[in-house]
Amino acid sequence: MQLHQKFIQVAKQNSKKIAVYDQATGKEISYERMLIASLILSKKFSNYKGKYLGIMVPTSAGCMLSILGTLMCGKIPVMINYATGAAENCVYAQEKCSFKTIVTSKKLLEKINVKPVEGMIFLEDIMASLSLLNKLPALIKSKFSAKVIRSFVHNGPENEVSIILFTSGSEKEPKAVQLSHKNILHNIINIPKQVDIRADDLYMANLPLFHIFGLTIDFWLPISLGGSIVAYPNPLDYKIISKLVKKYRITVMAGTPAFFYGYLKKSDPGDFASLRVGVAGADKLTPHIYEGFLKKHNVTILEGYGATETSPVISVNSEKFSKLGSVGKPLPGVQVKIVDRETDEELPPNKEGKILVKGDLVMEGYLGDLEETSLRIRNGWYDTGDMGVLDEDGFLWHRGRLKRFVKVGGEMVSLVRVESVLENLLP
Repeated sequence: MQLHQKFIQVAKQNSKKIAVYDQATGKEISYERMLIASLILSKKFSNYKGKYLGIMVPTSAGCMLSILGTLMCGKIPVMINYATGAAENCVYAQEKCSFKTIVTSKKLLEKINVKPVEGMIFLEDIMASLSLLNKLPALIKSKFSAKVIRSFVHNGPENEVSIILFTSGSEKEPKAVQLSHKNILHNIINIPKQVDIRADDLYMANLPLFHIFGLTIDFWLPISLGGSIVAYPNPLDYKIISKLVKKYRITVMAGTPAFFYGYLKKSDPGDFASLRVGVAGADKLTPHIYEGFLKKHNVTILEGYGATETSPVISVNSEKFSKLGSVGKPLPGVQVKIVDRETDEELPPNKEGKILVKGDLVMEGYLGDLEETSLRIRNGWYDTGDMGVLDEDGFLWHRGRLKRFVKVGGEMVSLVRVESVLENLLP
C-alpha cells in the first residue's frame, strides 16, 4: 500500500476527528475534509505536465494536502527549501528534476522577500478558483468506501518513488534523494514498535517538511496512525511553540537539539507538562539540554539518529530501553554494522568504525547520480559517512562525521570530541 492510500484508509476510519489544527489559517481540519481537499488538489495537479511537481510551502495543512494531492494524481513531490536561497533552490530543483511547476504561497514569498520564479502557482489562486463543479466530484468520491476511493487515485508498487528531498549541499551541490513509499512506510510502521506513540496522541508539527525529519515524524507518522497534528510554520518561534504545546496539551514532539534549547530558554514551568514523548535528532543532544528539560519540565528527551537517505530514523532511545549519550537501538528491521574505515572489515562490539545500515529504510538512490549512489550503497549497505560504536547491549553511539576525524599517531581522533573538551577547559 502506498502512503496516500494509507492516508485514505485512515481518513475513512477517523472521518470526524481533527487531523490538523492549522495555525497558519486558524482552522481545524477533520480527516474527512483533508480527504476531500486532497482529492480536489489531485484533480487540479493532474493538469500540469511532467512527472514531478515542486512544493515550497511552510509546515501547514496546505503543505500536507499538496503532498497528498500530488501523490494521488501519480506525480512525485519535489520538496524545496525556502529557508535560505529560495529562488536559487527553485531553479536548481527545476533543472535537476526536469520540471516546471512549483506549488507555493504568495504569503510565503512576501514573508521571505522573494520574487516569483517562472512556473510558480499559488495555493491562494487555486483555492479562489474552485467552483462547485470542482468540489462536488471530490465530495461524492469521499463518501465511498476506502477501497473504492483508492481505485480513483494513483496506485503503484511500494518501491515507487514517493518524494524527492535535497541534501544540504555543504560539501558539494545538493543531491536529490529519492525515497520510495516502502522507505517511509518502514519508519512509520516500526517507530511505534520502539517508541510509545499512539493514535490518541497530539503531535506538534513545527519542523519544515522539506527536511525528512519533519516530513516523516511531523506528517506521515501521525497521519498514518490517525493522530491529531498541531501545525506551526516556524520552529524558531520558541515562545509561541512552547505556549502551543501547553494550549493543545501536546503529547509527542520532535526537534533538533538547537530547537529544544530554544524552547527550554523561552518556556515557563508547566508549558511542557503534557509532553509524554520528546525526541531529538539531527545533531548531538547535549547534557545541558537533557538535564534542563528534566529539571524544568520533568521531561526526558530521547535521542535518536538518522539521515535523509534512511527516511530518516535508524535508531532511537525509548522509554523502556535507553542509555544516556547513545542514539538508542536500531529500529526493528534495521541492520547496523560497524566496519574498519580502511579495510571495511566488520568490527566487534565497542570498537569504533564507520556506521553502515541496511533495510527497507535505505533510499532508492540519488536522482541522476549513479556514481554517487554506487559509492554510498554497496550490496544493500548504506555508508552513512559517520563514525560510531555498537556496544554489547546493541546500543549505537554516534561519534561524528568521518570527515571530522584526523589520524594522529596512527589513531583516529574526533575533532568534535576535542572541541568538547576545549569548551569545558577554556573560560
